[in-house]
Amino acid sequence: MIGAGPAGAAAARAAAAAGARVVILDRAVPPRYKCCGGGLIGLSRANLGIDVSDLVRDSAYRMTFTKDGRQRYTRRAPGATPVFSMVMRAELDAALVDAAVAAGATLRPGVTVTGLWESAGAVVVSLAGDEADLVASVVVGADGTGGRCGGYVGVDLEQVDIGLEGEFPTPARAAAYWAGRVLIDWGPVAGSYGWVFPKGDLLTVGVIGSRADGARMRDYYRDFVARLGLGDVDPSTFSGHLTRVRRPGSPLRRGRVLVAGDAAGLLEPWTREGISFALRSGRLAGAAAAAAAANGDDGDAALAGYADAVERELTPEMAAGRVFLQAFSRNRQVFHGFLAAVPGGWRLFARLVAGETTLAGQLDKRAVRLALRLLTRTPR
Repeated sequence: MIGAGPAGAAAARAAAAAGARVVILDRAVPPRYKCCGGGLIGLSRANLGIDVSDLVRDSAYRMTFTKDGRQRYTRRAPGATPVFSMVMRAELDAALVDAAVAAGATLRPGVTVTGLWESAGAVVVSLAGDEADLVASVVVGADGTGGRCGGYVGVDLEQVDIGLEGEFPTPARAAAYWAGRVLIDWGPVAGSYGWVFPKGDLLTVGVIGSRADGARMRDYYRDFVARLGLGDVDPSTFSGHLTRVRRPGSPLRRGRVLVAGDAAGLLEPWTREGISFALRSGRLAGAAAAAAAANGDDGDAALAGYADAVERELTPEMAAGRVFLQAFSRNRQVFHGFLAAVPGGWRLFARLVAGETTLAGQLDKRAVRLALRLLTRTPR
């Protein structure tokens, strides 16, 4: 496995549990910082495979919605389950890797992959420096959109977004206000939004939107932070990152190399949620890799089955996300009013976040399709 994030760890754990000999390569030494809101939705919690209750910094039972800082609505979770569970990604990733190691995988941190090629039914992984090449029967690439594996497989990525995020130290009084509350702000740039996730003595504040609007997104982030009263607070960490969404039909495999998670561009285009996609695709890739390794030259069917499983289980959610993003980009006001001010809209949003329904499931409903079609055609 190349990459020790959620996709790589999930793949390693699944493969090791199936009896495969597994090595996880990562250029960083965990725990390492990852630019990510760290808000776990229901699908992520359901697919972790481990108990992370000790890692949860806060659980949100209230959500406040704003539209570019105005039209403020606050809603409470309709049941006993939190809307979001907030974790630090460095801690989550480390726990997932620990679970993979406990299942039998070996972690090799601090190594950099410089190339891949296939020879005699195996994959040769070239490493930087004096590290000897590794030979594997199957490789699962989970090294992000800028990693070697996606390029080797030929992953074609389309929607590119820029995320800007900081972790802000929070005084006790402000921490008490934010405890149990998440803020979602529909931003001024088409398709953009911002978030505030509380994590005890830290607030994670971020925005995401199209990279093509990079200058406006930087302005949005600055204004968003200022509106929160954090303009004069130095963040303990600040970073920007790009998210890229897989183009429909893009390859997920080349020979005996599979890609999962961000390396495959697997995330939901509207919310840009990627943790649940990383965990699910990683698990599928790990199981396929173990089956292929066990069958030697006859393992091609198992590898092909991975792409089929992704198309069956994850692609419909991504396709639905594109439809919702188009409608949201043209009619933020309607989305804001429906999700924040209409009780039925809030309950639907809460069910989506909880994993009780999906965007694809909603898109199967004729009334939803008609409404989204109308919103997409309506002029801005």
